[in-house]
Amino acid sequence: MVRLSFAGHDFDIVPQGALYWASRRALIVADLHLEKASWFARGGQMLPPYDSAATLADLRGIVGALDPAEIWCLGDSFHDAAGPDRLSADARAVLRALTAATRWTWITGNHDAGAALADGCGGVVRDIAVVDGVVLRHEAEAGDPRPELSGHFHPKLRVQQRGRHISRRCFVAGATKLILPAFGSLTGGLDAAHPEIARAVGRQAEALLAVDGRLLRFALAA
Repeated sequence: MVRLSFAGHDFDIVPQGALYWASRRALIVADLHLEKASWFARGGQMLPPYDSAATLADLRGIVGALDPAEIWCLGDSFHDAAGPDRLSADARAVLRALTAATRWTWITGNHDAGAALADGCGGVVRDIAVVDGVVLRHEAEAGDPRPELSGHFHPKLRVQQRGRHISRRCFVAGATKLILPAFGSLTGGLDAAHPEIARAVGRQAEALLAVDGRLLRFALAA
C-alpha cells in the first residue's frame, strides 16, 4: 500500500483501487456495480455472469488482509435498483458475511438509488455521511468547500509510453476533493482529464497512481 495524506488524515491506497483509513480501521470503496452483467443480459447483451463474484472475491481478500472494522461503499454498489435481487446464492452469502463482520455503510448513488440494499444484503444505508470532518458521498459536489471523498466518475489515467497507449484506473485529487476509481470488475472509466471531473474537483487537479510502492502524481490540464 502507498500512503496518501488528505484533509489532515493519513490514508493508504490499496492496489485494487480502495482506500484504507488506518486510524479508523475503515475501508472505503466506490462503484462496485454488482450485477452489471446480469443487467445487460436482461437487455439481450450476454456477458459472462461472473462480475459480482470477482468483485466480491477481491473485496473479501482485502478484508481478510486488513481486517477493517468498518466499510464504506460510496454509491453505485449495484448497477441498478433490482440488482440485489439478482445476486446468486453464493455471492449473497459472501456479501452477507462481509456486512455481518463489519460496520458496513452503503452510500446511495445514481444507479442504486431506491435499492433495498440493507434488506437483502445487510449494513445500513445513507445518502451522505460526514466522518471525522470528511464528507463521504457518491458524486463530488463542486460548491461544497468541505473535504470530500466520492466516486461516480470511474477515473482512468491514459498515457502514451513507447508508442503504446496505457490506461490505468486512478484517483483524482483536488484541494479539498478526492475521487476514487471504480472498484468493480466490470466497469469502464472516464479520462481523468475530462472536463466534468475538472469541474467537480477544481482546476488544480492531479491524477494519483500507486505503482511499485510509490505514489505518482500527474497534473491534469484544466
